[in-house]
Amino acid sequence: MFPLDHLALKGRPDAPALVFKTHVLTFQALNRRLGQLAAWLSAAVPEPGARVATWLPKSELACLIPLAAVRAGLVHVPVNPLLKRAQVAHILSDSGALLLISNAGRLATLEDGDLAAAVAHEESAVWAAVEGLAPLGPSQAAPDDLAAILYTSGSTGRPKGVMLSHANLWLGAVSVAHYLGLADDDRVLAVLPLAFDYGQNQLLSTWYAGGAVVPLDYLTARDVAKAVERHDITTLAAVPPLWVQLVELDWPEVAARKLRRLTNSGGALTEPLVRSLRARFPEARLFPMYGLTEAFRSTYLDPALVDAHPTSMGTAIPFAEVIVVADDGREAEPDEEGELVHAGPLVAQGYWLDPERTAERFKPAPAFSRVGGMAVWSGDRVRRDAAGLLHFAGRRDAMIKTSGNRVSPQEVEDAAIATGLVAEAVALGMPDPALGQAIHLVARAKADPDEAAQSLPAALARDLPGFMVPRVIHWRAEMPLSPNGKLDRAGLYQELSDAVREG
Repeated sequence: MFPLDHLALKGRPDAPALVFKTHVLTFQALNRRLGQLAAWLSAAVPEPGARVATWLPKSELACLIPLAAVRAGLVHVPVNPLLKRAQVAHILSDSGALLLISNAGRLATLEDGDLAAAVAHEESAVWAAVEGLAPLGPSQAAPDDLAAILYTSGSTGRPKGVMLSHANLWLGAVSVAHYLGLADDDRVLAVLPLAFDYGQNQLLSTWYAGGAVVPLDYLTARDVAKAVERHDITTLAAVPPLWVQLVELDWPEVAARKLRRLTNSGGALTEPLVRSLRARFPEARLFPMYGLTEAFRSTYLDPALVDAHPTSMGTAIPFAEVIVVADDGREAEPDEEGELVHAGPLVAQGYWLDPERTAERFKPAPAFSRVGGMAVWSGDRVRRDAAGLLHFAGRRDAMIKTSGNRVSPQEVEDAAIATGLVAEAVALGMPDPALGQAIHLVARAKADPDEAAQSLPAALARDLPGFMVPRVIHWRAEMPLSPNGKLDRAGLYQELSDAVREG
């Protein structure tokens, strides 16, 4: 095991590592460019272990900085480019980032106080400063040194920062490269956001295998199909809503047959979608996967089993022990529902500066664990069948999974109330064939109901990233209460579910 930045040394020096519309970086050029960027970072932020944030699309700098930051002895905090100023301000303040790199358009949206302690740098200015610098050589970081903080939504409150070490990210790259069978002739189309755990792993696992990454910020599914054809893509990772759009396209047969493997994350595949993917991409091996940021990936389904078990989560990935714990604490029997617990070296170091929430999710592995140590207690309900395959049963928390994104209901509710138009609000995730779950907001107006109904959609679209904006708003003169006096979320969910069924 090596420090994370050594991944830049894995491929043949003259082999492509990053492929853009305008230029290609070989592994030799990749190592030099990240070394120069690391030299600039170490001068700009000389404090070891300091956090540096990026709020960028899939540019060259966004792809290099996960390795450049750790080469400079710093900790990278990637910010999802879809987030808006309120969410970005929280991440900068919570992480204590001393530097933010973004583009001029995004930086212009920030207001006084949003940067907290960070100094903002525009991306093009960074590259101008980097040119001519002598590159830093490979680092000598320890496996347990902190490498990155990835912010993920919880079922309550604002996003929390998951602390990932060099070992977490390195072994995650090794694990995925191994079970996908990545090789140095693979070309991976990176469509997932680099601020996501698996989005970042698109880079790391491909470089571990010596292959090339083609970053893509797409507007439509057609853009993805064109990129597959143009760049001879062999591997594509996506979330279920994008897969739905991709299978509906009229693909040129040659392009569809170029794909060797498809990997799914960010939500479960339905059986009809599995059948459609298998028909549309007959040469590709389909890898359904399950994971959580706190432990990266947990399970994958062997493609040879997909046709017979299309909705299974599969079995543990390399370096992971996945346990099903019954409600009374013992190991669950076959087909008995229990909580999924993940143990092993992929388990993160906890939540940044949040010992209370860390203690809730990160607890010692059960006594019957083979590897022991600290484990992630996911809260997800699963069962293991007699053949050893895992099946998802449901979530214990109220997390909404929409378009592959985890959304905190409380964050949506807080944004609605912050507009001044809403007195009370409940956000719910309702089943949706295209999105997985669509966000429905049930709200009571603070004053004039007509004004609230007219103004709230635009206010939420202004303050929230698109994937967090409710698809439907239901207005109530009074909000129902549960027996304990709290807003009756379960009752509202049942009411909306019944309304959908009745049509």
